[in-house]
Amino acid sequence: MATAAAASASEAEAEPKAGPEAEGEEDEAKAARARRKVLSRAVAAATYKTMGPEWDQQEEGVSESDGDEEYAMASSAESSPGEYEWGYDEEEKNQLEIERLEEQKRLSINVYDYNCHVDLIRLLRLEGELTKVRMARQKMSEIFPLTEELWLEWLHDEISMAMDGLDREHVYDLFERAVKDYICPNIWLEYGQYSVGGIGQKGGLEKVRSVFERALSSVGLHMTKGLAIWEAYREFESAIVEAARLEKVHSLFRRQLAIPLYDMEATFAEYEEWSEDPIPESVIQSYNRALQQLEKYKPYEEALLQAEAPRLAEYQAYIDFEMKIGDPARIQLIFERALVENCLVPDLWIRYSQYLDRQLKVKDLVLSVHSRAVRNCPWTVALWSRYLLAMERHGVEHRVISVLAFSSTLVTFEKALSAGFIQATDYVEIWQAYLDYLRRRVDFKQDSSKELEELRSAFARALEYLKQEVEERFNESGDPSCLIMQNWARIEARLCNNMQKARELWDSIMTRGNAKFANMWLEYYNLERAHGDAQHCRKALHRAVQCTSDYPEHVCEVLLTMERTEGTLEDWDIAVQKTETRLARVNEQRIKAAEKEAALAQQEEEKVEQRKRARAEKKALKKKKKTRGADKHRADEDDEKEWGDDEEEQPSKRRRVENSVLPAGEAEPGSEADLSGSIAPVAAEPPSEPKEVRVGARRRDVPKVPHDSSKDGVTVFVSNLPYGLGEPAATLRPLFEACGDVVEVRPIFSNRGDFRGYCYSVEGRPMFVSPCVDKSKNPDFKVFRYSTALEKHKLFVSGLPFSCTKEELEEICKAHGTVKDIRLVTNRAGKPKGLAYVEYENESQASQAVLKMDGMTIRENVIKVAISNPPQRKVPEKPEARKAPGSALLPRQVYGARGKGRTQLSLLPRALQRPSAPSTTPATSEAPKMSNADFAKLLLRK
Repeated sequence: MATAAAASASEAEAEPKAGPEAEGEEDEAKAARARRKVLSRAVAAATYKTMGPEWDQQEEGVSESDGDEEYAMASSAESSPGEYEWGYDEEEKNQLEIERLEEQKRLSINVYDYNCHVDLIRLLRLEGELTKVRMARQKMSEIFPLTEELWLEWLHDEISMAMDGLDREHVYDLFERAVKDYICPNIWLEYGQYSVGGIGQKGGLEKVRSVFERALSSVGLHMTKGLAIWEAYREFESAIVEAARLEKVHSLFRRQLAIPLYDMEATFAEYEEWSEDPIPESVIQSYNRALQQLEKYKPYEEALLQAEAPRLAEYQAYIDFEMKIGDPARIQLIFERALVENCLVPDLWIRYSQYLDRQLKVKDLVLSVHSRAVRNCPWTVALWSRYLLAMERHGVEHRVISVLAFSSTLVTFEKALSAGFIQATDYVEIWQAYLDYLRRRVDFKQDSSKELEELRSAFARALEYLKQEVEERFNESGDPSCLIMQNWARIEARLCNNMQKARELWDSIMTRGNAKFANMWLEYYNLERAHGDAQHCRKALHRAVQCTSDYPEHVCEVLLTMERTEGTLEDWDIAVQKTETRLARVNEQRIKAAEKEAALAQQEEEKVEQRKRARAEKKALKKKKKTRGADKHRADEDDEKEWGDDEEEQPSKRRRVENSVLPAGEAEPGSEADLSGSIAPVAAEPPSEPKEVRVGARRRDVPKVPHDSSKDGVTVFVSNLPYGLGEPAATLRPLFEACGDVVEVRPIFSNRGDFRGYCYSVEGRPMFVSPCVDKSKNPDFKVFRYSTALEKHKLFVSGLPFSCTKEELEEICKAHGTVKDIRLVTNRAGKPKGLAYVEYENESQASQAVLKMDGMTIRENVIKVAISNPPQRKVPEKPEARKAPGSALLPRQVYGARGKGRTQLSLLPRALQRPSAPSTTPATSEAPKMSNADFAKLLLRK
């Protein structure tokens, strides 16, 4: 069971385990017992010192310094003594590496390189540079949150060096910082045990209880590791044997039994044994409710135990479960547990912070999570933007937002800019968020204010930063459309009534490569219409007509519309002349561009044709060489033989073709001998045939069942079965008996006796079941049951991911109307083809869906959406086989599933076949006699 998961939190496991894993858990259990022993002795010594000889001491007391010394030894028991045994050469290498890493830090080359910090701390610790390792750890903790292992290593080092009360306060401060980075039950346990050592100091008892209570609030609900915190707290209180303290122990037992934790049964049994009075009924009821809750949580906890780190999918499922229940404390706990192993997943931080912003709205908690999020994923601009919004939402002072940092000179926004975003547009987004915050601080009713000047200064600084820093780093502009400058111009025009500044900004926007876009000119024109005058509007449109190259017709139309409603005759004439001249020039340019494009397309087509001809010539040459070799081989074999009209023949070749053996002396129907009325002699022994052919010949005697049209109503046709199905009737009968009584199963065999696959998914192949119809009497019958004509209320969707489900597609489509049906197209094996048909309630909804969904991205796939209008299926015309009395057999040309091809061999060699044109030779005329060699060449000609 999952009780083994709590082995790290309890003293021993319920069941013994074997192997290296069991040994590791046994060592951990020993370390826990050692820490607990030190805890009891430290409590005993400190309490004896505080309360004097009246305290009923159960164990031999020790001094505080002895307790600290033993605690430090227990804490560092797992460190390896050989860790520091390095040779002289290795020490020199370490010193060189330390100097290199420190130089990089001074130059801020790798300030956000996590591994660089870890390597530097490791090397300094190996060299015993205590002062430098403290500084390195301090520097790293300011930039990154530290893992549980790094914090425990740091804390153990500081505890071993603590000498007096001041040092103890320093260690307390480190513990406070450590528990804020991640939820770490082991650090809370270490914190509680270390605080017990200071119980003899002033306020020591209250300090211990405060630490343990905070630990319970943080990790007390942890189902697998929270047990250790509860036990340590109870043991501390139990060590102080007073009447007033007994009630405290009772309270801890009852609180613990009211929440679902692993090994609850053992805790309940311990409480029964410890308590002198019967356990109250209310406690038993709470305990039973917690047991029931534990059963609901166990599947998710066991999934975490069985999966491998980082177990993101398992944590996501656990989070969804907790969100449905809605307990804020447990939701916060599962998020924190997930982030311990997935601290570099921005989406998880976003989901956690979003929950806190919308549900809990507790200032300290919300800001703490946002701060940790940007420290873990500083490259994610969305986290920085949310952090700025959260600080503004909770009324954080402006100086704190601007100067909030772990260093007094490093502002929050500066940290965001130095975080190293992965694309240029990220810098634009963070600047936009900061500028929006500054804009909301300005009171625009005043003509001038400190906040307004700060906003204008920030706009100027943003433009300078994007030009000098971002463009140089990415070799591209992060703001090609000048969104920040447009926003500044709008603020100046609409809120500050400063159109002169807005026009200057728009002049700058146009000079940065935007003058060729019609939408940019129309944006400026609309701003002038709203806050400027007609003169500047007309000037802007005249410039737009001259400069726009993408949609000049649009700006020309806007200019003519303006002059028609507001301008004079002279203005109208000027506008008409300019627009006609401009459009004529544009049309001329477009014609030249189209001709150039057509010429390029023609060149490309010629290149393709040349490649096709070259491949065809190469293929023909190869085929010609192969044919010549075969002709030469056959001619050598038949050179000595003669083949007469009435003397002899070689039936073995035709027999191999037909996979049959004729009796001796019997002519093959349709052969030369049969046509002339004579019988050619045959060899005494027919040539040997493969084993498969002989078996097929024997199975050809399978009786053929004639079609009975009277049974069509109660018969189904089954296809796409495996050809190697041994006993089709025996296999299919139990499958179809689940649907009703099966009277008969008729497998279809070929002339060779092979099963043809006609007769549900059998042996990994999906089978197709359809009504039994005599197609010779119903040639137009079609099994395909979907419409092949235009359906205006139905959409055809292509480009879908193969993993897209029907439910997922329905969730997307129903946002645009009522979805009646969705059909995902699959191949014969049942695998999706990335296509789907979506049926809406009416044409209007389908049309809206096309406009909104065409070009949408689903899992990195860009889909295409159109009204369902399948192309007409081209049914090839079946040429009729013409057979005139006395004439030679004509080839049967039919069209199979893969195109034009032969479906059976003709009895007449292709060399003797004649085209279908009317023959001028009488039907009774005899074919000219040919030699054996001539006939062989004709037979092998292709």
